[in-house]
Amino acid sequence: MTAAAEKREMTAQEAPVLLENDATRAYRLLGGRKIMKRPVNDSLDAHDIIVQGLPAKSLLHLVEGVHVLSTGDVLNKAIGISIRTLQRRKSDTKQKLLSTEQSSRAWRFAGIIAQATDIMGSQEAAEAWILEPAIGLNNRRPIDLLETAAGAEAVGNYLTRMEYGVYT
Repeated sequence: MTAAAEKREMTAQEAPVLLENDATRAYRLLGGRKIMKRPVNDSLDAHDIIVQGLPAKSLLHLVEGVHVLSTGDVLNKAIGISIRTLQRRKSDTKQKLLSTEQSSRAWRFAGIIAQATDIMGSQEAAEAWILEPAIGLNNRRPIDLLETAAGAEAVGNYLTRMEYGVYT
């Protein structure tokens, strides 16, 4: 294979990564097909999985992959579950499903972390950002706003503005 043909092949293989949407990024952070056993290609697929309840293993995968969730009361603010409750569920995660509310909040948090990671350039920077007061959120910490759908929407909108260079 020529170098030019190899380069074209590599670009074609990378294309799916560039076409990844919010739903598939959140899906990946929650363990993807390995844990959920079914694919998610768009928001409607995500809705169906959330309504049925995410496997508790998905939340464990998210907490292991997003280190900020195991500090302070971040998990409780983001998902509505305490670290202590999560630890009790660890032994029972094979069959347990999260409630629709907890599933929805876990999915929303994963989406926000994924979006922030894209904008900040690294997950480490995104995790630091979520704990710091933001000018465009009236000097509120993004994590403090994730307790409600309206607050999470404000955080998502602010991230979109940041992506386009509008910080206030």
